[in-house]
Amino acid sequence: MQFSAKYDVAVAGAGVAGVAAALESARCGRRTALVEKTILPGGLATTGMVNIYLPLCDGKGTQVTFGIAEELLHLSIRYGPGDVPPGWAGGRNAIATPRYAVAFNPASFILALDEALVAAGADLWLDTLVCAPVMSGERITGLEVENKSGRGVLQAKCVVDATGDADVAARAGAECAHGENWASIWAIQASLDKARQAAGQGSGAPLLDCVRLGGDDAGRGAPSARRWRGTSGREVSDFVVETRRLLLDYYKARHAAAGPEGRSNLFPLTLPSMAQFRTTRRIVGQATLSDGQHGRHSPDSVGLVADWRKVGHVWEIPYGTLLPRKAAGLLVVGRCISSEGDAWQVTRVIPPAALTGQVAGLAAALAAQRGTTPDALDAADLQAALRAKGIPLRLGDVGL
Repeated sequence: MQFSAKYDVAVAGAGVAGVAAALESARCGRRTALVEKTILPGGLATTGMVNIYLPLCDGKGTQVTFGIAEELLHLSIRYGPGDVPPGWAGGRNAIATPRYAVAFNPASFILALDEALVAAGADLWLDTLVCAPVMSGERITGLEVENKSGRGVLQAKCVVDATGDADVAARAGAECAHGENWASIWAIQASLDKARQAAGQGSGAPLLDCVRLGGDDAGRGAPSARRWRGTSGREVSDFVVETRRLLLDYYKARHAAAGPEGRSNLFPLTLPSMAQFRTTRRIVGQATLSDGQHGRHSPDSVGLVADWRKVGHVWEIPYGTLLPRKAAGLLVVGRCISSEGDAWQVTRVIPPAALTGQVAGLAAALAAQRGTTPDALDAADLQAALRAKGIPLRLGDVGL
């Protein structure tokens, strides 16, 4: 090994979930490493061009998700276009038709995330690939990584898997399950029509023009019946080529219809730099969220999330969904927590990712401080620490 470093907490992956975990751990005073294979934080929200911060409310005027999840929503529009819907700017429980959500500019969000992470004191390892977990029996004790310096080890008392694909958990021997995806792509485009609209409004917001092609969660609109798991190198490459072909065909058709000037009047401005899978691999945890469990009480709930598609459906998130059945010393966050079926569609998006990230960052910080592992923490202690930070844990905490 060419290098090594010691941390209290190491976070693999700097998507929204990983950023939230690193922010919380570092703010708790723990020495924290955040490892990211690209040079940009934000994951699917930024490099993936999925630029909608989905609702923090239940669709009936009640905010249910708080903490770093709310902080990141505001950071997403700090240095670029986008506005909190009327009625939500002043606080909680707003009676407003639009839900508490925003569309944002990915590049602006990246700058705000950089600023927050540096201010928190997280140690950023960018352009660094997580290669394997370091194990001592069934306990993970660090991450083997590789970057321009060569191969190295980041030792840690606790590790957070925020890879989005449960890569660390799977390689540590944790039981996992797979999802399926249909070909789809989001990208940001430029056009004379949007430029004229922006000039007329005196605002650059219309320039944030997102084109979305391919299948939705249920496969509607997919170009073929092929389904993708997204957990093999070959399949990731094939998916990227297939989805970019959708975009190429889209512009070919529009340029042909517009004539010789078509390519100058409408074109892609920036493309996703990561594969835009929705559900790939997730852990089978000590608890699992399943269909129809919205509105139900969980004794070890660590926060609330709303269904971004349905009004009034709010879920308590059990701490056990972040804990793999094996691989002690590890927490799993974001879209690869233990959720199945339609519940996976609820928990895979930005607000639940940020919430579970903060929970994991706090749990890892507590475990590191106490010399134990996250699975050995008393859930009541973690819940008390979350309440002290103003995080509602149960439906009754927000009046539901």
